[in-house]
Order: sequence, then C-alpha cells, then structure tokens
Amino acid sequence: MAVPALGALVAEPLFLLADSAIVGRLGTLPLAGLGIAGAALSTAVSVFVFLAYGTTASVARRLGAGDESGALAQGVDGMWLALGLGVVAALLAVPSAGWVVDALGASAAAHPYAVTYLHLSLPGLPGMLVVLAATGVLRGLQDTRTPLVVAGAGAVINVLLNLLLVHGLHLGIAGSAIGTATTQVLMAVALAVVVGRGVRRTGARVRPHPLGVLRTALGGVPLLVRTLTLRAALLLTTAVAAAQGDASIAAHQVAMTVWTTTALALDALAIAAQALVGRALGAADVEGVRSSVRRMAQWGVAVGVVLGLLVGATAWPVAGFFAPAPDVRAHLAAALVVVAASLPLAGWVFVLDGVLIGAGDGRYLARAGLVTLAVYAPLALLVHASAPAGRAGLVWLWIAFAGAFMLARLVTLVRRERSGRWMVTGV
Repeated sequence: MAVPALGALVAEPLFLLADSAIVGRLGTLPLAGLGIAGAALSTAVSVFVFLAYGTTASVARRLGAGDESGALAQGVDGMWLALGLGVVAALLAVPSAGWVVDALGASAAAHPYAVTYLHLSLPGLPGMLVVLAATGVLRGLQDTRTPLVVAGAGAVINVLLNLLLVHGLHLGIAGSAIGTATTQVLMAVALAVVVGRGVRRTGARVRPHPLGVLRTALGGVPLLVRTLTLRAALLLTTAVAAAQGDASIAAHQVAMTVWTTTALALDALAIAAQALVGRALGAADVEGVRSSVRRMAQWGVAVGVVLGLLVGATAWPVAGFFAPAPDVRAHLAAALVVVAASLPLAGWVFVLDGVLIGAGDGRYLARAGLVTLAVYAPLALLVHASAPAGRAGLVWLWIAFAGAFMLARLVTLVRRERSGRWMVTGV
C-alpha cells in the first residue's frame, strides 16, 4: 500500500516542477511569479490535507465493520465538503490575491505575474481539494493504486497542456495556470467517477447528508490544528535560518528540500498505517491492530535508517552539486549530516502519527501538536539569540528541529500509543 501511495505523493510536486521548467523559459520574472503563487497554492493544499487524512480513517473504519455502503456514503460527504471548501476558498482568494503575493514577498516587477497565475489557477482549487478527499476515500477502501494512476496521468496531461498553452498558443504564465487548473479538475472528475462506481454497486447515497458533512467538517478541525502547528514549526525554522545570513538560508533551503523529499517516503508508510489501522479497528481486531503497529513501526525505523545512510553518504557530493559557493557548501553538508542522523527517529514518528490518524484520534494529535510546538519554539528562539551566524548556528538549528522537535513529537506519540486509549473499536 505504501509504494503506490508514495508514487501519488511524488506526482503532486511534479506539477509545480513541470510548470517551473516550462515557465522558466519565459524569463526570470514569470518564474518568480510562479514561485510566489505556487507557494500560496502549496500552503492551501497542506492546510486542507485533513480532507484526505480524515476521510481515509473514517472510510477504513466503516469498511472494517463490514459497512461498505456506509463507508462510501461517508466518503461522498467528505468529497462534498471538499467541493464546498474549495469553492469558498477560491472566491475569497480572488479579491485577496494581491495581498497574498505581497505577504509572500513578491517584488513589484514579479507581482503581476504572481497575481495572474493565482487568479487563473483558482478555478482548479475546488478540483484540487476534491482530489484530496477522493484519494482519502480510495485509501480507506485499501486502494492506493488508483490514485497513483490518476496522479501519473494528471502529471502527463499537465505537461502537455502547459506546453500547448504557454509555448504553442503563446499565453505565457496565464497558459500555465489554465493548464494546471484544467488538469486538477480532470483529475477530480476521474476520481469521482471511480468512487461513483462503488456508490452505484453498493447502493450508497450520492447526495450530501447535512449531518454527515458537518460531522466530517468537525472531525477535520483537530487535524487542521495539528497541521497548522507543523507549518508554524517549519516557518519558524526558516525565519531563524534567514536571520543567520544569506549562506545559512541558502543552505537551509536545500537541506529542507532534502528533508521534505525523504519525508514523502515516510509519509507513504503513514498513509498505509492510516488505512490498515482504521480498517482493523472497525473490525474490532485489537490483536491485528497491535501487530500492525509493531510491524509498521519497524518498517518506519528501517526505512529511516536506509534513508539516513543514503543522505549521510552523499552529504558532501549533494552539497557540492547544489551549492558551488564554499561557505554555503560547508553549511549545507553539516546540516545534511544532522538530517541523516534524525531520519530513523522521523520514521518512527511518521508511522505513529499515521496510526493515531487512522484511529481517529485527532483531538489528541491537536493537543500534542501544540505541546511540541511549545517545546520547540523556545529552543529555536534560543538558537536565534545565542548561536553564532554561520555553520555552527545552522547546525544547532537543525539539531533543535530534526532532533528536539521530532523527539518531542515521538514522546507524545509513544505515550499515547502505549496507553491504548486510542484503540476504540467499531464504527
């Protein structure tokens, strides 16, 4: 289950990568505008990721209880919620697009390009959120292959449309936005058709149930809080790195990219944990849950060890490739060593996070997120106040983030997992 999930996770960054390669040939300013608008859209996706996680857990639990029709009905409610949130978010973003790109630091020259891309890509936002929810439905049904197929096809269609609209019809950055938005809508339709087949087969309802949609929305609030605490920690880390100078922030950007890339593999394991734990709890298979958690924790640590060895062994060549400047290269190599050492710990954290999401234990995860942020924020600020600018300062920052922050997350997760209070069976 984790391998196809990883493929689907990788496909999403390829959208922005393809857009960047195609728009980059238009010049520096269009590419800068794309970078700003892309950051805004990526933030929106990360904020609304609870649509996928919450739906996976609830659908898997009902499936395990033998209620496939109820599982699909609940998934449909999640998709209607995603569509509604997408429409509202898009409508709100239209008048505020200029303010958003300014807040993200767009220059006066890049501002119109960023606003153009954001405006024309907003029609795809509802489709983007429906893709999240529908992917969650299929994961809950133990199907991670279909989202991979749709994501792969979407990546290909996105490239073809962008090439046609940007360079064939000479629409510039507007063509890139239109192509990406169109692709997101097509992906949403494709996944909705797949879910619809299951609905027809089981006789589940298609229309949204007000209480079902409300229940899905309320259930997503704790996961939203959890996500916001993680985003706050990442933004704080970037701010401290930026305060240490240009070499530090440049090295930090590459180190964070490496961290994010390795996190995709670990997140794929977490997705498998969500689906498997949710189904086993729905079936009241307590022993199966315990066995799955042990095995998946072992997988998480093992994959973290392999990734850590890979990152550690390639730290200096990677630093040399991404950072020709000697000072940035030294900063980056040192940070990557810390990243490598932390990955086995991160593997355990990601899996346990997925276990508790699959169990529907969102309220605890929200509280734990606030606690870990409260632990990490003073450490990051202490690095900012006391660590010298340079390699040592960046190393201490990454020790605080990849070491202390992840360790605090692990303590809260292990404590909950060992308590067993999250192991509520049935629907």
